[in-house]
Parts: sequence; C-alpha cells; structure tokens
Amino acid sequence: MGGGGNSTYGMKSFKRSKSHFADRITADGRDGWPVEAGRYRLVVSRACPWASRALVSRRLLGLEHVLSLAVADPIQDDRSWRFSLDPDGRDPVLGIRFLSEAYDRRETGYPGGVSVPAIVDVPSGKLVTNDYQQLTLDLATEWTALHRDGAPDLYPHTLRDEIDSVMADVYQDVNNGVYRAGFATDQEEYEAACAGVFRRLELLTPRLARQRYLVGGTITEADIRLFTTLVRFDAVYHGHFKCNRWKLTENPVLWAYVRDLYQTPGFGDTVDFDHIKRHYYQVHAGINPTRIVPLGPDLSGWLTPHHREELGGRPFDEGTPPGPVPAGEEVAAQGRP
Repeated sequence: MGGGGNSTYGMKSFKRSKSHFADRITADGRDGWPVEAGRYRLVVSRACPWASRALVSRRLLGLEHVLSLAVADPIQDDRSWRFSLDPDGRDPVLGIRFLSEAYDRRETGYPGGVSVPAIVDVPSGKLVTNDYQQLTLDLATEWTALHRDGAPDLYPHTLRDEIDSVMADVYQDVNNGVYRAGFATDQEEYEAACAGVFRRLELLTPRLARQRYLVGGTITEADIRLFTTLVRFDAVYHGHFKCNRWKLTENPVLWAYVRDLYQTPGFGDTVDFDHIKRHYYQVHAGINPTRIVPLGPDLSGWLTPHHREELGGRPFDEGTPPGPVPAGEEVAAQGRP
C-alpha cells in the first residue's frame, strides 16, 4: 500500500503498481541479501492488507526475535509513511522519520510510491524489498533455519500449484478487486469490479463449506491472503469502497471461516481495527472528503464461537501455535473487539 497523493484517491482509474524493489532475502544470499538474524527490519502499517500478510506470517513462523518490526502511523502524509507513533517521531532502530528515507538511501530520486510492507537493511539503512507478493513466500521458504520449533509449513511443496491457483484468483477478484471498486471513476468500472468481488466470494463459499481451510487440512499462505481482505470487509470495504451487495456477517460460511482464523494465534492478535478504519476513511480524501470515521460496525462478534473445527483439519498440522505477542507489539485496546 503506497503513500502520498491522498486527495487523488477516487479521481483516476486504479492500477496497482508492480514492486520496483524486488530483491530477495534468501538462504544463499544470491541477491546480496542473505537471511541473517537481527539484520533486517520489517516496516508495516497495521492498516494495510498487504503489510498485514507479513505481520501474520512473521507471527506464525516465530520470526519476531530475528526480524524486528517498525509500525508506521496509519495516517500517512504526502511525504510517505511516517514513524510518528514512536518517541520523537523517529523509528528507534533506523533513526528515520519517514520510510521514504530508506527508499532514498537505496535509490536517489526514486519516482514511484513509497509502499509497505518493506524490509530495510539495518546496517546500511537501505530498502531491500517492497515486493509484497514474494516477501511472505520467502519468509515461509527461505527463512526456515530461523523458524520457531513447531512452525507451520505455509507453502508446502506438494500443494504449491493449487495454492498458487487459488491465490491468483483471490488476488485478481478480491484482494485487488475491492480497490478497483473503491477507486473506480465511472459506474461501469465500479460495477464490473464489485461484481467480480462478490462472484469470487460466492465461488469460495461452497469450497469453505466443505473444508476448514482453502487448500489442504492446515493453514497455508492462501488463507493468510484471503484473511487480510476479509477481516477488513465490513469495517471499510463494504461502506468506503462500496462493496455492499452483502456484509461478510451475512454469509454464514465466510463469516465463520474468518472468525476461525481471527481466533487463531497469529491472526487476530495482529489486527488493529482502529488503524484500519482511520487510515481508509481519513487518508482517502478523494473518496471521503469529510474524513469522518464511522462508529461501526460492531466488533463484538469476532470472538463468538465458529464451530469450524467440526470440519476437521488442524491449523498447525503437527506443529504448535505461536507464543504470546512480544512486549511492545500488542494491539492497543481501542483496536480490538
């Protein structure tokens, strides 16, 4: 999710930019960035669904103590994501006020947007990657030497073709589809995108009525990618992005599925509804010029029983759930149900 140009949202057709900095952090260091405990810092906004994938993956895999975390203010300005939640408005590890400073250290005068998630090399202060599609796959497959004991295999070899196929459809119609609907500039463009969102959700419903998770009997990367859009659906996409044919709470299967994940350690404990709502309603001034943040929806239902365990499957297969959220990374009370 990029920063800048807040007043332009909804004023021009939406096209998601490709990640400009696509270096990979790998076990063999072939791009010059070897996996190394303590070397890198993950920069996220808890508002952003693309960054939230990395938050969930990091928790599930137990990488909190080897990959440090910087959380940006959900209200960015035209200078990009800012660290105004930290003392003196500076990230305490990188020493910078704006994420754009790490981009500048990598490439002076970079013309593109400043987006999260981003991984920064702490010793040099340079951006390494903002490739949100590859980043979490590498956490799952290249960082295995640093995974916690009992960590799940989020991208198992035997299921990768099916996972990739499901993720491609979900990306096109749901993850990106809600943005194409929300930032549409004419009726036809909006209606096509909105119809695509609900067509895909309706195709996923019978699949998830039969099985607890999207692919196989355990949590995979496919579930993470669908979760980060569904958890925001009623709070922002239904109203703000006009994806309002029905609410998620009105689809019993998807509502139970997303609650099951939300209540699984590593998912709901990364979600901050306060950051989500304030970002979308206050930053997208082209869509919501008053910047008024709605009071609803009621969040109390997120912790109600879902009964999805009756479908079988185990979230972590033979493994174990992640431990407690590290001190200092807890979601503030106003951001939780």
